[in-house]
Parts: sequence; structure tokens; C-alpha cells
Amino acid sequence: LRADNQGEGGIMALMALARRASAKHPKLQMMMVVFGLFGAALFYGDSMITPAVSVLSAMEGLELAFDGLDHWIVPMALIVLVGLFLIQRHGTARIGVLFGPVMVVWFLVLGALGVYGIMQSPEVLKAVNPAWGLNFFIIHPGIGVAILGAVVLALTGAEALYADMGHFGRKPISRAWFILVLPALLLNYFGQGALVLGNPEAVRNPFYLLAPGWVLLPLIGLSTMATIIASQAVISGAFSMTLQAIQLGYIPRMHIQHTSSDAQGQIYIGAVNWALMAGVIMLVIGFESSGALASAYGVAVTGTMLCTTILVSTVMLMLWKWPPLLAVPLLICLLLVDGLFFAANVPKIFQGGA
Repeated sequence: LRADNQGEGGIMALMALARRASAKHPKLQMMMVVFGLFGAALFYGDSMITPAVSVLSAMEGLELAFDGLDHWIVPMALIVLVGLFLIQRHGTARIGVLFGPVMVVWFLVLGALGVYGIMQSPEVLKAVNPAWGLNFFIIHPGIGVAILGAVVLALTGAEALYADMGHFGRKPISRAWFILVLPALLLNYFGQGALVLGNPEAVRNPFYLLAPGWVLLPLIGLSTMATIIASQAVISGAFSMTLQAIQLGYIPRMHIQHTSSDAQGQIYIGAVNWALMAGVIMLVIGFESSGALASAYGVAVTGTMLCTTILVSTVMLMLWKWPPLLAVPLLICLLLVDGLFFAANVPKIFQGGA
């Protein structure tokens, strides 16, 4: 988050910094532009996949609450998503005041459910020891790589946080992440793991099955609101990235509407909005379930992360002037992790993944 371009985040802002850092090396500068534009293209794909898979997964909780609703999941998800895109031109200032309280409740509920699950099977906390994971990769290397392709779902949204830095600022994002979001997510994932340890059949939908039956319907409602807000974050990130691309001269000028008199970063770009909506509708109709969509997910997310790491490497070494002895080992570790995640997701291309 320190790599901002006049307060703006996202891969286009990072590319601008990398391009400035490599100004004396034309070939390297061209490579930075290529990585930046490629990562931006992947982020647009992420901006279509994330709303589709998020809202579908929230709606699928209704299958557990009511019998015979399977055929209604896709239509209801489409209604929610189309409604979300239709209100974009009016901005989110009026309803935005609800976003913070809803997300605080959401993450508190995630943490509470996680604690509830951990109490049922506390042995799941042994997974804190990295030796278990390392041993699994040594014994089952093939399955281990495949699992990396699935676990990447836990990383989605990271690039959207960076892209939305112009909307919220670096400090609020950092504080919310470390104080609330990260602890709640860790607790919930451990809780889901504990549930599956005790009941392997729960793997079909561990999140909703983690909750007691009496809270299922309120949880579905809260999940739907949270996924709408998460979808709003990636849509806003796509708007911000498009504005940066226009300012840098990489795409033609478009009509840009400012939706807030207080926050300069809150904008609406109609062409981007309708293109994203069309893509999301096609994904929901084509894949029909979050499980099918998730199995073809990951290339966009991990590809963007890999491009981001390559760009920040140039910024750290050539713009910030970090000592190579400090920067290079750190960057090698980051590139290794991102490269492994990307390689694990490449096979999803043959499943229609993006």
C-alpha cells in the first residue's frame, strides 16, 4: 500500500511508478508497461468473476434452508447483480453509510462462527504449525499443487483493496485489515476446517453448515449484503483503474461522472459499468453455480498478483533505492509464492478459467 501514485492505488498506479523508476532504461520500461497492462486486463476479468461467484455463493445458502429452490438461485443472483450495476450511476453515498456497519457485523459474525467451529474440534489448531503443510507437500506433491489452485479463493479481493486506496486511504485499509478482517477470516477458516474434520460430508458447503440451523436465514441475508459490498469494491476498483489508464494515455477518453462532492476518487464510467454487467451476466448464466465458477477461477487473481510483484520489485530497487541485500531475498520469496499460485491455476485455463 506504500506504492501509491498521488494517493491512487492499483496496478496502473504501480505501473506509473515503475515506468518512472526505469526511465533511463527504455527496454526495461517497456517491459514494465507490458506487465502493467497485462495485469490490468486480468483485473478486469477479476472484476467480473468476483461479483458473480460472490453473490452466487451467498444465494446458494437458500438451498440448505428451503427444498426446491435450486432453479431460483441463478435468477435471484441475476436480479441482485443487475440491480447493483443499475445504481452505479447514482453513486453509493446514500447507501454507503451502511457499508461500514454491515461489514463490521459481517466480520464479527465470521469470527464468532469460527470460534464455534474450533470449539467442536480444537485439534484443527495444529495446522498453525507449518510443518504439517510442508509434510503434506512432501508426501503428496501433485495434490499439494492442486490445493494451491483452490486455496487461492482465500486471496481474492487483495488487488481490489489496493485499487480502492484512492477511495478510502492507506491507513483506514491497513487498520481495518489487521484489527478486524484478518483475525475474523483466520478464525472462520479454522472453524470450517474443524467442521470438515468432524464431518467430512460438510465439505459441500462448510461455511453455511458451520452455523447453527436457527441462524441460517439471517446469515444468508447478511452474506448477501456483504457480497454486494464486496462486489461494489471491485467495480469501484475497475472505475479507478480505467481513470488511471485514461490519464496515462493507454485507452481512449471516456465520459467520467463524479458521484460525490466530497470524495474525489468516487467516480462512475458508464462504458465500463455496462461491459462489466454484461460479463457478469454471461458468467452467472454460463456457470450456474459458485462451485463451477470457482473451479475455473484463479488465473486472473494470481496473474494480477504476479504482475504486481514484478512491478513493485522495480519500484523497490530503482525508485525507493532499497539495499539489494534486503530487497532481493524478500522479492525472491514473493515471486516464488506468486509463481507457485499462478502455476497451480494455469490448468484452469482448460476449464474456461480466467
